[in-house]
Amino acid sequence: MNLGRLNHIGVATPSIEQSIALYRDLLGATHIGEPFDLPPQKVRVCFVDTPNSQIELLEPLGEDSPIARFLEKNPAGGQHHVCFEVPDIHAARAEMEAKGARVLGEPRIGAHGTPVIFVHPKDTGGVLVELMETPKEAH
Repeated sequence: MNLGRLNHIGVATPSIEQSIALYRDLLGATHIGEPFDLPPQKVRVCFVDTPNSQIELLEPLGEDSPIARFLEKNPAGGQHHVCFEVPDIHAARAEMEAKGARVLGEPRIGAHGTPVIFVHPKDTGGVLVELMETPKEAH
């Protein structure tokens, strides 16, 4: 497996609307998608496009959302994960596990509509890493 393109940086937020305003009004973002619910992941999502990647804003969708637990520890929000593309999610998972990394759960469909996995931050230098199968309509 080779590390692919940085697809996005996930940022947990208690309010997507406030975060949209921050990225638009303070930082000058001009390409901001519409927020949408992703019930299987228990999050509300909005993508902010940058010239070379995206910011994925994540708001909890329900009290049992993993983002709700993150926000308990970080009430103002913050960086949640980084996401890299890989050509084959199942091969990436097998390789991560063969190298001793802990993969959190089974592959599931992420916000871009492709399979994703997460690698435990204790195995990746303290950063939660999402690996995402490269979308078919690649960049």
